[in-house]
Amino acid sequence: MFRFRFNATLAILLCATVSIAAQHATRTPSEVVRDFYKAMRDHRFHDAFVLTTYKPAVEGLTDSEMEDLRPGFEEKAAKVPATVEIVSEQINGASAIVFVRIPALETTSPQVTSEPVNLIKSGADWIIAFGNAEDQAAVKQAGRRYFLDALIGGNEEGAEEFLKNSLFVLEGIYSQRHNGMYGDFPALITAGMLSNDAIDPKVSGYSFHITLSKDGKSYVAGAEPLRYGRTGKLSYWMDQTGVIKSANAGGKPLKP
Repeated sequence: MFRFRFNATLAILLCATVSIAAQHATRTPSEVVRDFYKAMRDHRFHDAFVLTTYKPAVEGLTDSEMEDLRPGFEEKAAKVPATVEIVSEQINGASAIVFVRIPALETTSPQVTSEPVNLIKSGADWIIAFGNAEDQAAVKQAGRRYFLDALIGGNEEGAEEFLKNSLFVLEGIYSQRHNGMYGDFPALITAGMLSNDAIDPKVSGYSFHITLSKDGKSYVAGAEPLRYGRTGKLSYWMDQTGVIKSANAGGKPLKP
């Protein structure tokens, strides 16, 4: 009976050892590329980016921070084709190139294109290398703040761009068509000049608003981050003359 128990225990330990070794087996460059594309298609963005030089940027992110970043990641995932064929693999020391065959996303392009994917060694593992050495160093230095700060910067730039180059122009056109009167967002949307998506805070990361004067012949537009410190830091102010101001107001409306 003792001998049977010993053998059974030994068998279990051997199976466990094999299982652990399999889990930690180094993936080939081709397997890394294949797993990256699959994770992106499945919208498992954390799993995808830990296979790349963006790994320091996603490690340590909370679930809510990943949700803040999701719209941008979804946009990238939409460009990933349903099928990616691994053509060949070349390994040269600590670097590798995997050639993939990808169906064209546009009908005007060739039906199939072949693209190289560069990989480098990170410890014992292969990871996909995005950008040059300087770009990769910037990701390492910023760490988990890399994508978060990029989101804030992109949202702030988008908010200012919308006020200065979209809303100001649309209000000018609306005023010409309505005897010098400006319109608020419902009026602009009803006139077919603007869509709800254009001012959706979940998309832009900013809450936009327009305050009309009593006679409707002047207005003040503003924008504040949907979640201060996470989707933006700057608040914006603009009037009908096109003068635009911005400042860190702690997420509150800017009062110049």
